[in-house]
Amino acid sequence: MKNANEIKFLKNRSIVKFEGEDFLGEIGIDGRIFKALTLARISVGVISQQAVENGISILVHANDAEKAVACLIDEFEEERKSGKVSQIYSINNVSVIGFVAEDFNKVFVELARNNVFPLLLNQVAGENRVNIVVTSSQDEKTKNIIESEIFKKPKTVHLAIIGHGNVGKTLIQQVLESAEEIKKRKKIDLKVVAVANSKKIAFNKKGFDTNWSDEVLTAEHPSNVEELINFSNENQLENLIVVDNTASKDFVKNYHALAENGFDLVSSNKIFNTLPIEEYRKLRYTLNKNNRRYLYETNVGAGLPLIDTIKLLHLSGENITRIKGVFSGTLSYVFNNFSLRDDKFSTIINEALEKGFTEPDPREDLSGNDVARKLLILARELDLINEFGDINIQNLVPESLLEVSKSEFLSRLGELDEEYQKIKENQEPGHVLRYVGDLHGDLQKDKGELDVKLVSVPATSALGQLKGSDSIFEIYTESYGENPIVIMGAGAGAQVTARGVFGDILRVSETK
Repeated sequence: MKNANEIKFLKNRSIVKFEGEDFLGEIGIDGRIFKALTLARISVGVISQQAVENGISILVHANDAEKAVACLIDEFEEERKSGKVSQIYSINNVSVIGFVAEDFNKVFVELARNNVFPLLLNQVAGENRVNIVVTSSQDEKTKNIIESEIFKKPKTVHLAIIGHGNVGKTLIQQVLESAEEIKKRKKIDLKVVAVANSKKIAFNKKGFDTNWSDEVLTAEHPSNVEELINFSNENQLENLIVVDNTASKDFVKNYHALAENGFDLVSSNKIFNTLPIEEYRKLRYTLNKNNRRYLYETNVGAGLPLIDTIKLLHLSGENITRIKGVFSGTLSYVFNNFSLRDDKFSTIINEALEKGFTEPDPREDLSGNDVARKLLILARELDLINEFGDINIQNLVPESLLEVSKSEFLSRLGELDEEYQKIKENQEPGHVLRYVGDLHGDLQKDKGELDVKLVSVPATSALGQLKGSDSIFEIYTESYGENPIVIMGAGAGAQVTARGVFGDILRVSETK
């Protein structure tokens, strides 16, 4: 692009469509069309001749559309009666954008990624100039995308944050604090334009600032995905990412609709990846069909680079033979401390709750379901078709507390103390307790063996030396033999999980 003036933007236009069959070889059709329009004193803009036998599309000012259609109908009255001319009609509310670019393909790929498909395209050979016609409901978005591509302006990425609990609000804070630096370094302008909880969704087209929570408090829109899709369409927002920071079983049902409406997905919510394999595969199909991405690195190991590592190993043909470790930062914290200290089991759990290490309902951790989901997610990264029901789970919650309310469960935590004190005291000397996930068996078959259980291990082993709320993952492969690849680090907490989600947002943004 030579200068800014080379982008032409015309609104309030209409396309007049002239369609028929078997015009091939007819002389003078074009001439009659333009003569009729000239006599009607109608100025013609972009012309697209799909193939003369199929018809011609002509751009006119919106005010002239009706007159243009009428004069062409008069001119071709006989051909219409004979059926040679099938239709003459107008498409209204369109805009024209003309620009010069060295690489048209990249521009059109970006437009398609944002669900913009020109109604007309006219290329001026030798000048690198293209005129495209789009619906007026997409013209501003189209112009922004073209400007970003050919002027290398910072690319605006619009974020919708679903869930603003510990992880969600920390993520928003991290995005707001880093946005300016990312804009300078990466040429990506991150804007949080929607924030939702289970009841309400707040919108701000310009992007929320540090007062976002006040705007959520006073929001009037009900929290549903149709509101979000309508908002993005009405405001012509490009480069959309929805971030699911909930633990909601209901919200994941919206992933298909979001992907089909131009949203990429980033999620710390593990539910979708553990649905029945048929549902799991359907979303992958929807994502591929709509050229959308779905990243969920924080589903296992919070901010640790685990899923990407396993994906790369598997895609490169490395035969992964076993994955084993402490998958839950929460239970790592609980058993690391319970093994070393004289405090009661319930005291340690309450401590983990206060530090924000747990899921919204701590039974998700203690029941083993959270670890089991993580194990299943890793199994599916290896193309295994295990279902959640295939996992052998040792539930740490007594049956008497499984069905009670969350508040009652918390008030009766002391009922766990006696049993876990016995387990602790009955270990061999020098051993500690760890709650582990273990994917093993013949992983070249359709299904692997998945176990989630409490074990006693030597304090000097890799698992036994784990500290704080760290997680550890041992990845055994054919090439590495008995020496596993070990990934270890902070596996829980709002800060590290939010940072992991932020990393996924940037990965998606950089491909937009």
